[in-house]
Amino acid sequence: IHQQVSLMFARVWIPDADEVWKSAELTKNYKHGDSTLHLTLEDGMDIEHKLDDKTKNLPHLRNPDILVGENDLTALSYLHEPAVLHNLKVRFTDSKLIYTYCGIVLVAINPYENLPIYGSDIINAYSGQNMGDMDPHIFAVAEEAYKQMARDERNQSIIVSGESGAGKTVSAKYAMRYFATVSGAATEANVEEKVLASNPIMEDTPHIVLCVQMPKGSDDSWAQKLYNTHLKTCSLFEKPRMSNKAFIIQHFADKVQYQCDGFLEKNKDTVNEEQINVLKASKLDLLVELFQDEEKVTSPTGTAPGGRTRLSVKPKEIRSGASSKEHKKTVGCQFRNSLAMLMETLNATTPHYVRCIKPNDLKFPFTFDPKRAVQQLRACGVLETIRISAAGFPSRWTYQEFFSRYRVLMKQKDVLSDRRLTCRNVLEKLVQDQDKYQFGKTKIFFRAGQVAYLEKLRADKLRKACVRIQKTIRCWLVRKKYLRKKHAAITIQRYTRGHQARCLVKYMRRTLAAITIQKFQRMCVQRKLYLQKQAAALVMQTILRAYMARQKYQGLLRNHKAVFIQKHVRGWLARQRYKRSLRAIVYLQCCIRRMKAKKELKKLKIEARSVEHFKKLNVGMENKIMQLQRKLDEQAKDNRVTSERLNSLETSHAVESEKLKVEVSKLKGIEEEAKNNANRVTSLLEELERLRKELTTTQKEKKTIEDWATKYRDEMEKMVAELKQQNGLLKTEKDDLNRMIKEQSQQMTEKMTRALVEETQQLESDLNEERSRYQNLLTEHLRLEERYDDLKEEITLSVSVPKPGHRRTDSTHSSNGSECTYNSEFAESEESSRHGEDVTRGMDTSLTLKLQKRVTELEQEKSSLRNELENKEEQFQRARVRDDEEHKKSRGAELEYESLKRQELDSENKKLKHDLTAMRQSLLGNAGAGAGAPGSPPYKVLMDQLNSSCEELEVRKEEVLILRSQLVSQKEAMQHKETMTEPVHYAEDVHKMKDSGAITQAYLGLKETNRLLEGQMQQQRRSYDNEVEVLRGELQSVKEENNRQQQLLAQNLQLPPEARIEASLQHEITRLTNENLDLMEQLEKQDKTIRKLKKQLKVFSKKIGEMGGKEGDTISPGQMVEETVRPVNIPRREKDFQGMLEYKKEDELKLVKNLILELKPRGVAVNLIPGLPAYILFMCLRHADYVNDDQKVRTLLTSTINSIKKILKKRGDDFETVSFWLSNTCRFLHCLKQYSGDESFMKHNTPKQNDHCLSNFDLAEYRQVLSDLAIQIYQQLIKCMESILQPMIVSGMLEHETIQGVSGVKPTGLRKRTSSIADEGTYTLESILRQLSAFHSTMCQHGTDPELIKQVVKQQFYIIGAVTLNNLLLRKDMCSWSKGMQIRYNVSQLEEWLRDKSLMLCGAKETLEPLIQAAQLLQVKKKTDEDAEAICSMCNSLSTSQIVKVLNLYTPVNEFEERVSVTFIRTIQTRLRDRCETPQLLMDTKIIYPVTFPFNPSSLALETIQIPGSLNLAFLTRV
Repeated sequence: IHQQVSLMFARVWIPDADEVWKSAELTKNYKHGDSTLHLTLEDGMDIEHKLDDKTKNLPHLRNPDILVGENDLTALSYLHEPAVLHNLKVRFTDSKLIYTYCGIVLVAINPYENLPIYGSDIINAYSGQNMGDMDPHIFAVAEEAYKQMARDERNQSIIVSGESGAGKTVSAKYAMRYFATVSGAATEANVEEKVLASNPIMEDTPHIVLCVQMPKGSDDSWAQKLYNTHLKTCSLFEKPRMSNKAFIIQHFADKVQYQCDGFLEKNKDTVNEEQINVLKASKLDLLVELFQDEEKVTSPTGTAPGGRTRLSVKPKEIRSGASSKEHKKTVGCQFRNSLAMLMETLNATTPHYVRCIKPNDLKFPFTFDPKRAVQQLRACGVLETIRISAAGFPSRWTYQEFFSRYRVLMKQKDVLSDRRLTCRNVLEKLVQDQDKYQFGKTKIFFRAGQVAYLEKLRADKLRKACVRIQKTIRCWLVRKKYLRKKHAAITIQRYTRGHQARCLVKYMRRTLAAITIQKFQRMCVQRKLYLQKQAAALVMQTILRAYMARQKYQGLLRNHKAVFIQKHVRGWLARQRYKRSLRAIVYLQCCIRRMKAKKELKKLKIEARSVEHFKKLNVGMENKIMQLQRKLDEQAKDNRVTSERLNSLETSHAVESEKLKVEVSKLKGIEEEAKNNANRVTSLLEELERLRKELTTTQKEKKTIEDWATKYRDEMEKMVAELKQQNGLLKTEKDDLNRMIKEQSQQMTEKMTRALVEETQQLESDLNEERSRYQNLLTEHLRLEERYDDLKEEITLSVSVPKPGHRRTDSTHSSNGSECTYNSEFAESEESSRHGEDVTRGMDTSLTLKLQKRVTELEQEKSSLRNELENKEEQFQRARVRDDEEHKKSRGAELEYESLKRQELDSENKKLKHDLTAMRQSLLGNAGAGAGAPGSPPYKVLMDQLNSSCEELEVRKEEVLILRSQLVSQKEAMQHKETMTEPVHYAEDVHKMKDSGAITQAYLGLKETNRLLEGQMQQQRRSYDNEVEVLRGELQSVKEENNRQQQLLAQNLQLPPEARIEASLQHEITRLTNENLDLMEQLEKQDKTIRKLKKQLKVFSKKIGEMGGKEGDTISPGQMVEETVRPVNIPRREKDFQGMLEYKKEDELKLVKNLILELKPRGVAVNLIPGLPAYILFMCLRHADYVNDDQKVRTLLTSTINSIKKILKKRGDDFETVSFWLSNTCRFLHCLKQYSGDESFMKHNTPKQNDHCLSNFDLAEYRQVLSDLAIQIYQQLIKCMESILQPMIVSGMLEHETIQGVSGVKPTGLRKRTSSIADEGTYTLESILRQLSAFHSTMCQHGTDPELIKQVVKQQFYIIGAVTLNNLLLRKDMCSWSKGMQIRYNVSQLEEWLRDKSLMLCGAKETLEPLIQAAQLLQVKKKTDEDAEAICSMCNSLSTSQIVKVLNLYTPVNEFEERVSVTFIRTIQTRLRDRCETPQLLMDTKIIYPVTFPFNPSSLALETIQIPGSLNLAFLTRV
C-alpha cells in the first residue's frame, strides 16, 4: 500500500456491516508483515483491524478534507468506493445537493422533497453556460445536449437509468421542460405525458429471461427444467419455498420472483404469413392439408372423410375484421424489437448519461442509506467509471494553476520565468516515480492519489510555516514581555531606593525639628506660666481695688437714681406688655390662617386629581402662581418688619445702656455728696438690689421675647422654605409634564410625518408599479408585432426556400418593432405596403385574426393602464393640492387683511387724485400772475389740503393698526378653536384612564396645547411685525409720492401759466402712458388665452372633421374660425431668421433618409451638436405648424417615428445607434413640450424661445406616442447593454483574481471550470469598468439627459449584482472566505467608479446591496448563536433561501478554514422563518426598472442652429 498508510495518524476507511464504510485513524505505525492495524474510530473507540491473510491488502486512504464535497467525483485524489460514497453523502445530507458529476455521468439522488431549483430563473441561469462552469444539474446536461445538437447538427440522447422510485421520470420531465423553455415553447402543456409517451416499451420490462419453444413443452415442465439446470449451478437462481411454478432471479438491486403460469403462451412466436403461404403452396398433399383453412376446428386432431387423420396448425384465436398480415407478437418479440430499435436510435445519437439513485426505501426526505446507495452505485456502473478514471490520469492542472497552488513547495531559486520548466523541475523533486504524472502541452496529468500527496506536502509545509511563525511571534512576545518586566523592575527598584532615601532624610529632618520645637516649646511654656502668674496678681489687685470703688459707687447710685430708674422701667414694662399682647394676637391669627391654608391646600390637592380642577387650574394657573408668589413676598415683608422691630428694640436697649452710663458718669461727680450721705447707703443698696432683681427679671423677659421672636422667625423661614419647596416641586412637575407632553407631541408629529412619508412612498410605489406594468405591456405589444413580422418573413421564405437544419432559437431574443398604436396609419412606402399585402394574402387567416385580436386586447389594456396611471397621478396631485389648500387656509386672515389694506390704499389714492384734481382746477381757475405766490388763495388751499392729507394718513395708519389687531385676535381665536380639537379627542379618553398619572398627562397635554398656542401667537406676532414693516414701507412710499407731488406742485406754481399748463399736460401724458402699458400687458395675456382656446378649437374641429367622413371635406381649424382681434399698431421689423426650416412635400422622404436612416452615430454624427437631428426635425415641424398644414405635420411625425423604428430594427444591437436615437427622441419630445405654449413648460424659456412656440396645432397626443417610442428605445438600450455586459460579469466579478494570491486554486475534475488566472482574452474587472466608462462617455457625447443616464447606470449595476449573485448561488467553488473578500474589493471598485462619475446618488449602489451582504456572509464568523443573530440582522436584503444556500455551499479553500455546521444552518432557518418573502432563489435578471423622462428644456436658441453640409440637407430653407 502507499507509504502514507504506514505512518501514524493516517486516516483510512474500513468496512462496516451497518454503514458499509467507517472512517478511522492509524494510532501506530504499520510495518511490513504486521497482520493488524491499530485504529481509532471517529467516536473515540480504539480497535484492531485484522488484514486479510491471503491478500494482505491495506484499507483505503481518506481524501483531504479540502476535497470532500467536490462537484465532480473525478476531482477526488483517491478514487474508490468509500470516497465516492462519503462525497455523495456529504453533498446530499449536509449541503442538500442532489446532483454530482462522475466524469461524463450525472449522479442524481432523489431528495423526496420539492426543491426550488427548477424554476425559469434557474433555466435562464444555465442557458448558454458551459457544463463545467456551473454546479451539477440536470439542466446542465440538457444544455450540453442542446448546445451540441445546435452546433454539430446531430441528434442527442439523454439516457436516464435507475431503479423504480429513483426519480427517472422526474429527471426526464425537467430535461424536457428545459428543452421546451429554451426553444421558445415553454407554454406547451402536459410535458409529463409527453415524457411518459416517449419512453420505449422496455421501461416496464427491464429484466426478461428467454427460453427455446418445444412442441410438447408446458409451463410446469419448463419450470422443472429450469430447476434441474440452474438451481445447483448458478448462484443467482433460486427456487421459492412455497411454489413449484415460480423462480427467483438475484438482480443488482434485489431479488425478483417470476411466475411460470402462461409464460410459454406469452412468449410463443407465431409463424410469419409469408412462410404459411409457402407451405400452402407445397406439392405435398400432407402439407397442404395441414395448413388449409377451416371454419370450425374443435381440436388439433380430427377425422377426415375417408378415415384419415389431419393436423391443423392455426392461431388459437382470429379476430374478426383483422388484417391477414397482423399476427400476435409475444412480449419477448416486442422486447427484442424495442431493444433493437432503441440501440439503433442510440447509435445514431450522441449520448449523455444520468444515473438516478434511490437514497432510502422509506422515501424519507434527505435521508441517506449507505447500503442501498452502494448497491445501486455498484450496479449502475458509477464505480466502474471511477475505476476507469482511477486507472488513468483523473487529476489535471494547468501549469499556471499548479504553480499558484504549490508555490509554497518551491524555493526562490526554483522559480523561473518559464512556468512549465519550473513545474517540471519541482515535480521531479517532489514525486520520484515519473509514472505518477505526465506533462502535456498546457496541463499536467496526475494519477490517483498524487494530488492528495501534494496536498499533504503543501499542508505540512504550511503547518511548519505556521509553527515557525507562531514560534517566532511567541518568542518575540515573550522577549518583549521580559524586557518590559525587566525595565519595570529596574524602574521600581530605582523609585523604591529613592523613596527609601527620601524617607531617611525626612526622618532625620523631623528628628532635628522635633528637638528644636521641644526646646522652644518648653521655653514658651515656662514664660507663659510666669506671665500668667504676673497677670493673676495684677488682676487680683485690680479686682480688689475695683470692688472697693464699686461699693462706694453703688451706695451713691442707689440713692440718686432710684426714682429715675423706676419711672423708665415701669414705662418700658408697660410697652413690653402691650407689644407682647400684640405679637401673641398676630401669632394666633397666623396659626389660624395657616391651619385654614393647610385645609385649603389639602382640599386643592384633592381637587387637583380631578379633570375639572385641571381645566380650572389650567385657566388660572399663572394667576394662582403669581398670588402665591405675592403671598410669599408679603410673608418675607412681614419677616423683614419683625426683624426691623427686633433691631429697634436692641437699639433702644443700647441707647438706654448709654444713658445709664452717662448717668453713672454724672453720679461720679456727686460721689463726694454721696460720702456725706453715708447714712443713706444701706437703704440705697437695698433699693439697688431690688432694681437689680427687676433688671434681671426684665432681662429674662427680654430673652424670652427674643427666643419667641427667633422661634417665630425660624417657623416663618421654615414655612417659606416649605412653600418654596412645594413651589419648586410644582415647577418640576410642570416642567416634567411639559417635557412629556412635548415628547408626546413630537412623537405624534413624527408619527404623522412618518405616516405621510409612508403614504407618499406607497403612492410613488403604486405609480412606479403602474408605470412598470404599462411599459411591460408596451414590451409585450412590441414582441407580438415582432412575432407578426417574423411570421410574415417565415411565410415569405417558406414559399421559395426550404428551412435548413435545426437552429437554436433563444427565448430571450427580442428585436425592435413597433409598439405605437398608430401603426395602422403610418406606411413606410407603397412598395412595402404592396409587399405586405401580398404576404398577408398567403398567411393563415385564423392566425392573423388571433394576432389582430391579441393586439386589440393589448391596446385596450394599454389604454386602461394609461387611464389608471393618469388616475393615480391625479390622486397624487389631488393629495398635494389638498395639502396646499390646508396651508392656504392658515393664510386666510392675512389675505383678508391684505385685501382690506389694498382697499384702504385704493380709497386713499382716489382721495389723493380727487384732491389733486381740485388743486389743478383751483390753479387753472386762478391762473394769474401772483396766483402761486405764498399767501395767495391757491397756495393756502394747497397747504390746507396737504396738512389734511397728512392728518388723514396718520388717522388711516391708526385705523390700519386697529384693524390688524382685531384680525390677529380673530385669527388666534380661530386657530385656538382648531388646535383645541385634538385635545378634545384626548379628553374623551380621560374617562378610560385608571391612574392619576394618566390624568396628569391629560392635564399637562392641555397645558402643552396652551403653550403651543402661545408659540403660535408669538409667530403670528412676528408675522404681524413683518407686515407692519411692509405697511410702513408702503406708507413711506406713499409719503414720498405725496412729497414728490407737493414738490411738483410747488414747482408748477412757480412757473408761468403756459409752462405750468405744459408741465401738467406732460405729467398727465406720463400717467396715461403707464396706464396704457398696463392695458397692453393685459391685452397680451388675453391674446395668449385666445391662442390657447383657438388651439383647443382646432383640435375639436379636426376630430369633428375626422368623424364627419371624407378628409377632403374637412376644413382646417385655422380656416374655420376667424376671430376679430382689436388691431394693434405694431411696427414691422426687418426679416430675420425665426428658427424654422422649410421643405417641399416631395423632399420629405429625402429628409428622413438623410437625417435618420443613413445617419451614422460613429462618423458624421460624432461632430454634431448633441440632439441636432431632433432640433432639425422640430424646426421643420414648426414651419409646417406656421403655415397651418396639418397634413404635413401628420406625415412628418409619422415618417419620423417609423424611420426611427426601422433604423432600430436594423441596427438594434449597436449600442451607439440605440443611445444616439434615444437621446434624439428624448430631445424631440422635450422640444414638443418646451415650445407647446403650455405655461408649465415655458418657465425657463427666454422671450425669444416663447416667440417660437407652436401656434396652430396641439401635439399632446403625439407627445404620448414619442414617450412610448422612447420607452421602447430605452428597453432596447438596456437589452443591448446587457448582451455586451453579460459575458463579462461572471469572469470579471467572480472568476478573475483582482487581488492575486488571495483565492486558492482547488483541484478540479474532468469537467474543468474557467481558470481564475487572467489569460489572453479573459474578462477582468478592469474590462467591466472600461465598458461602463465607454457606455457613459457615449451617452454623454450624444447629449443624453443626466437623469436618464442615472437610470441607465442603475439598471447596469442591477444586472451586474444580480448576475454575480445568481452565479455565486449556483457555484459551490465560489463560496469561500477568500472569494467574499474578492467580491467586496470588486464592489468597492464599482463604487469608486460611481464616485468618479458623480453618480453615487443615482440609486446604483443600493442595487449591489444583496451582493455585498452575500460577500459579508462568506466572511463573517459562523459558529455561535450570536453569530446567527448578527447574520440575520445583517442580511436583510437576502432571502432566507439565499442565505441558507450560501451557507450550504460555503467551502473551505484551505485546511485551516472550517465548514458550516448543519446545526448552525438550522438555527438560521429557525430565526428567519417569520420572514414574509418569496421562495425564489435567484434574482430576476430580466427586470427593467420603469423609466421616466423628466422635462429638460434646452437653452439653445433655434435661430442660431447651423446645418452642416455633411448631412446633405441643402434642400432645406431657413425661414
